Amino acid sequence: MAEVKSSLGRSSYLSQNLGDFADAIEINGRNYEKVTDLRYGTNPHQTAAYYRPVEAPGVIGGMEILKNGKSGLSQTNLEDISYALNIVKFFDRNACAVMKHVNPSGAAVAVEGDTLKDVYLKARDADARAAFGSVIAFNTEVDAETAREIMSTFAECVVAPSFADGVLDIFNDGETYKLNKHIRIIKCGNPADLPRYVGDERAAQTIKVLADGSLVIADPLLTALKSVKDMKKAEAENKACGHQISIPEATAQQLDDLLFAWYVNLNVRSNGVVIAQNGQTLSVGTGEQDRVGAIEQAVAKFAQKYTGSGTLKGAVMASDGFFPFADGVEVAAKAGITAIIAPAGSLKDADVIKRANELGVALYHAPERIFSHH
Repeated sequence: MAEVKSSLGRSSYLSQNLGDFADAIEINGRNYEKVTDLRYGTNPHQTAAYYRPVEAPGVIGGMEILKNGKSGLSQTNLEDISYALNIVKFFDRNACAVMKHVNPSGAAVAVEGDTLKDVYLKARDADARAAFGSVIAFNTEVDAETAREIMSTFAECVVAPSFADGVLDIFNDGETYKLNKHIRIIKCGNPADLPRYVGDERAAQTIKVLADGSLVIADPLLTALKSVKDMKKAEAENKACGHQISIPEATAQQLDDLLFAWYVNLNVRSNGVVIAQNGQTLSVGTGEQDRVGAIEQAVAKFAQKYTGSGTLKGAVMASDGFFPFADGVEVAAKAGITAIIAPAGSLKDADVIKRANELGVALYHAPERIFSHH
């Protein structure tokens, strides 16, 4: 481990703090090569190195740095890149994710008539304040119009599978865009090549290191939801309420938004909810210890921070865990949300469905819980 520096100043965040890491390692029977020592780990006093699989560098491991910021990437940059690409990988349409502290501040997918700049603005303006200093990922080529919009506010990194002619000139124009002099531009592989669905044999297991150095090795978080056809109306039964099934009908756009919100929520720290409308996250509630609190947080964030043209009226919501009581649905419905997707499993599933019917909220049960404790 590196020696802890005695003082912390602005230069600490822009300078390298190098450790002593092996050039090659083996983990769980897989060989890795060191790509580079990182600027620092999660914080400037932590050293870090970045490794990739030897036999298949992958979408992220094989990425190319087209423009490097001062002293290179940090661990936080790489984690944000990974989670942002883990959102946009799901979409055949143009998509953008804006990542901050390993949670999406906003994400968007194109609806009819959207340019790539429109998609970026929808992702940014879901929470423009949090997007300051973010990592921005695309699943498509970045054009000049979008690049100029990105450069109008401060960003840490932009990652995409390709960049149109002349775009790098815009990103390198530190005189015009002084705030983004150190922006990092990264060309990745095709995000669609990342594992998406349960059963994908390409998916690598995850490793969590505990406080004493013990390890937990686990299967990755993937989903069984491949399309809106896989979404099922909520249905449950108990003695108090009898057999209940969701009655209200979601529109075609709402079904599309529910699937979009579900894919975004896979990359939100639990307890997490995602409120969406017309291919845009309106708000993300994250890291709460109770489900109602996550919904309340998301509703409050929309009122305080959202700067787009959307409204909570008629919006949809994805929840990464089930509703133990009907109060979460009640808070969402009061805010204007009319369609929800969440996993089943509560003793009171039937009570929740009954209350959702009374409130006019279409409720869908997902086939899995998607807690994420990243």
